[in-house]
Amino acid sequence: MNTIALYVMWNYSEEREGVFDFTTDRRDVAAFIRLCQSEGMWVLLRPGPYVCGEWDLGGLPAYLLRHKDIKLRTKDDQRYMAAVGRYFAALARIVRPLMIDNGGPVLMVQVENEYASYGSDRGYLEQLRQLWLANGITGPFYTEDGIWQLQANPAIALDGCAIALSAGESGYLDQAREMYPKVPVMAGEVYPGWLTHWGDKDFSGKDFDISRQLREFMARGQSFNIYMLHGGTNFGFWAGANADDWSGAYTPDITTYDYCAPIGEQGNAAPRYHAYRAIIGAALSTPLPAVPAPVPTITATPVTPAAFASLWDNLPAPIPSENPQPMEMHGQNSGYVVYRKRIPGYTGGSLDIRWVHDYATVFVDGEFQGGFSRTWISPAVASELNVTNDNLPLELPSVAEAPAVLDIAVEGLGRTNFGQALVDRKGILETVTLGEQLTGWETFPLPMNDDWVRGLRRRVTDPARPGLFFRAEIDLSRVGDTYVDVSNWTKGVVWVNGNNLGRYWKIGPQHRLYCPAQWLRRGRNEVVLFDLHQTTPAPISLEAQLS
Repeated sequence: MNTIALYVMWNYSEEREGVFDFTTDRRDVAAFIRLCQSEGMWVLLRPGPYVCGEWDLGGLPAYLLRHKDIKLRTKDDQRYMAAVGRYFAALARIVRPLMIDNGGPVLMVQVENEYASYGSDRGYLEQLRQLWLANGITGPFYTEDGIWQLQANPAIALDGCAIALSAGESGYLDQAREMYPKVPVMAGEVYPGWLTHWGDKDFSGKDFDISRQLREFMARGQSFNIYMLHGGTNFGFWAGANADDWSGAYTPDITTYDYCAPIGEQGNAAPRYHAYRAIIGAALSTPLPAVPAPVPTITATPVTPAAFASLWDNLPAPIPSENPQPMEMHGQNSGYVVYRKRIPGYTGGSLDIRWVHDYATVFVDGEFQGGFSRTWISPAVASELNVTNDNLPLELPSVAEAPAVLDIAVEGLGRTNFGQALVDRKGILETVTLGEQLTGWETFPLPMNDDWVRGLRRRVTDPARPGLFFRAEIDLSRVGDTYVDVSNWTKGVVWVNGNNLGRYWKIGPQHRLYCPAQWLRRGRNEVVLFDLHQTTPAPISLEAQLS
């Protein structure tokens, strides 16, 4: 286990078109690669442009979706290819000195990711390789696909590129070598577990045992990569989602990317770690080093936050439009958005929205009326929250005709990261009907990035109206990794000392959010929660583990 397979998320490095960040915090790709080298590790670079990774839009930047007719992962859309070229040129300047030919640890560069599961245009992959070559990245290169996709489309492989197999097995490597005898073959993704979606029953059903595969790889001297060896965390709004090829059956990913990996979210040895270590160690001629001590953790007794700001007292200047527009059309990447319509003769009725992406709460004159969930949630929870599943209409109470203000607050969850439905815009996509189509809207973008939250006006005009920010202070005598327990809350986001830990949702299975020690300090620490539903605060606590 001497090599790190490293994704680079394009959309994390270029959140705004033409503005790249490869230096701050977790974006410092070069620093991470040099860290690998200092520890005697090699690197397989997986820069995309598309990486999947259960990451928002598979790593592609949301600004591309401003073009209504955009086509992704194809050489036939020059707007897409121009953006890819700009990204490759910026990243190449960073990684060129770190390639193996220049004394660095980067052994190979992956060309796209699992493209045979999406398309069959070999020319697109070749253009990507040529872009790297034009920017001084000479390889070696490799591609990553499932064996069945390669068998269905064997001509997709590029000449001279190594082959990595997803869901790799020793026998699959034999089949790939028969198909492509002139290039090396490896198991590119061996899955010790699987990802978890909101609403899944629990984590345990995702755990696989790859002992047999590891024994075979070691006995036969085959190269393999465990995906994930260490799962980590989708902090902030970066977790992705899955959907069918028509964008239905939408299932967003939870915040943790623990993935039942042999090294857990904090970096500790997980239950499978010692078994896998023994299998690998038994095939080696030298003893393995000692396992590092567990990462220190802390706990804290429960505290109850208090409401300190309201979404409704922090609306920005509105953007007018005839029909509601998705977030991307006004340059917003993630977060929330409020759509407001002033109705001169409101009488209630059936509210039909085409379409909510991905979760909405509805208000008439400030009174909560119910909501919409693109994700299917249990009937019991849907009834409790008065939320309709699968974008079905919401029935609003009939009232005498009078002027009213209709507000629809929409949360964008993760964009689809795999399959044909990648163009997954957020907010309201098309129209709103209440007896008739409603036109003439005001739109209030609410990105809720860290700077936006730091600038909140501390004002709560109506404490009974859902959409509140809550704040608590936790005093710590020492710092360590911890998990913020929000099991008493409904649906929202948590910040600790200004750092977005990610989303929570009562449908589970995740009810605790990982907070690394580096985001804590001795003494006073601030925890902020935004909850879409809750107006009565509940306790939160710091716990030592995910579940």
